[in-house]
Amino acid sequence: MQQKYPYYLILFTALLLSCTSGSKRDYHYYQELGEIFTTGYNIKYAYNRSLKEEILSELHKFDMSLNPFKENSIITKVNRNEPVEPDSFFLKVFRRAEEISRTTSGKFDITVSPLINAWGFGFQNMDSITPEIIDSLKEFVGYEKISVNAEGNITKTDPRVEINTSAIAKGYACDVVADLLESYGIENYMVEIGGEVTAKGVNDKGECWRIGVDKPIDDATGMLHDLQTVLFLCDKSLATSGNYRNYYIKDGKKYAHTIDPITGYPSQLDILGATVIADDCMTADAYATAFMVMGMERSIEIAKEIPGLHYYFIYEKNDGSFGVEYSDGLEQFFIE
Repeated sequence: MQQKYPYYLILFTALLLSCTSGSKRDYHYYQELGEIFTTGYNIKYAYNRSLKEEILSELHKFDMSLNPFKENSIITKVNRNEPVEPDSFFLKVFRRAEEISRTTSGKFDITVSPLINAWGFGFQNMDSITPEIIDSLKEFVGYEKISVNAEGNITKTDPRVEINTSAIAKGYACDVVADLLESYGIENYMVEIGGEVTAKGVNDKGECWRIGVDKPIDDATGMLHDLQTVLFLCDKSLATSGNYRNYYIKDGKKYAHTIDPITGYPSQLDILGATVIADDCMTADAYATAFMVMGMERSIEIAKEIPGLHYYFIYEKNDGSFGVEYSDGLEQFFIE
């Protein structure tokens, strides 16, 4: 009997491995396409069935929390000063935004929408903006003018304060979908929402996910794309600000369409496009926006203080051509 025990153990183990490998062979790479926050999403993952309905349900809950254009969303009710109980989505993104605002000395600010709206899309209202208008708007712009306590109670110093989390919410939505996929034990996936990406494992070719970074293009439609570089992404998140948006030209120099929340005026610094790689997409998304406002020198200083964060900046050289500046260690993401 003692001699047979190892045989049965080996046989059982072999059967177990056979069943496991068989279930893996049943996995397929599914792709879900759709729209949220008036932008598209592209989700790919390896599993034994489609999770389309589960993903849509999670995105719907997210939408009803943080979409300021939804009539009955939580963020809309906060902006209208209506009684509302913030959910976990709202609280997590608000507190992370608040933390990043402090780290960047207010260069990242989710209350900046009134200033952005005043300048208009592509700064189309530039000729009608006056210092008086900017000063009046700045009375109720500033991340420190709204807070949420431990119980979830929201306080504003001015009832006109409004928040818009679009500079961080797409990244967070990627994290939310990634968490959903991982709850099903999925190890290989790529979630892209509005150009922000979180990825884990490998694609259907057994390689890290390939993510393109666009050059800045003078294109108000946002439809034209010309790749600056392609990066391999495994178990990381990536967000880009500026690269796929149009820039404007003033006195012969190019500037990205970015409002400085502190001054209330367009930021006239050196970064045209900022791509950030981080451990989570919410962090990558927020810092990509902040770096556009902060400029290269200060952004590099801040980036060094954040573990796991890498940057890839595109700027204009004196001769009008594009130059790049990237963090030490970013080479690991380049495709050789």
